[in-house]
Amino acid sequence: MDTIRIDVDGRGVATLTLAREDKHNALSARMIAELTEAAERLGADPEVRVVVLTGAGRSFCAGGDLAWMKDQMAADAETRGREARNLAEMLGALDRMPKPLIGRVQGQAFGGGIGMMSVCDVAVGVNGAKFGLTETRLGLIPATIGPYVVARMGAARARRVFMSARIFDAAEAMELGLLAKVVAADDLDAAVEAEVAPYLNCAPGAVAKAKALVAALEPRVNDAVVDMTIAALVDAWESDEGPEGVAAFFEKRKPHWQKG
Repeated sequence: MDTIRIDVDGRGVATLTLAREDKHNALSARMIAELTEAAERLGADPEVRVVVLTGAGRSFCAGGDLAWMKDQMAADAETRGREARNLAEMLGALDRMPKPLIGRVQGQAFGGGIGMMSVCDVAVGVNGAKFGLTETRLGLIPATIGPYVVARMGAARARRVFMSARIFDAAEAMELGLLAKVVAADDLDAAVEAEVAPYLNCAPGAVAKAKALVAALEPRVNDAVVDMTIAALVDAWESDEGPEGVAAFFEKRKPHWQKG
């Protein structure tokens, strides 16, 4: 795989690393496909007990890749919908993986990175990291990741950051439910290990069944919900605001609605 790394230790703890460090681990079409494959592979591997999701370098995930965004500018509605569905399927594969998924959030996360944090069973982050759902600055919306973000935060807390594109820190990410714990960078590995270790004393089949039960008890992210989010994102791209916001970003100018 070109954009991710998978390492499994002798205990059956797999570390799934986003490995586009030079691009701040931004989500490309290739990375989305490889993450989907990795989630399915790790989920089916009986030797894997726990999966840790992290990023290489200073960023956990900076959101969508700039080249991918340029492609979307020129794409038709069908292509945009297909790309959104690929992202939805990747998040769904991580969310359904019958293994505990521990987020090791070693740096900033935006957009799709927030989506990946939201499908972790628990996430630990570092002091100083910044986060944001910045899509509305571009005239777009956090649609495909939305069901998972709202499920993690709850609607009331999601309203604080879902529409404003406001950047928030790790302490607020913990208040919002995205992070379970915030630690100094030097303490991150120990904090992640504290989340991993208890699972190694649990029956793996029972862990998988318990995770599936939680999924059955919470609001479902089903085909109808996914279809609705894809349609909403395509509509945003097809509006006057989406092309203007993305074009302004690449042209390094203010979109017409920006007053600040």
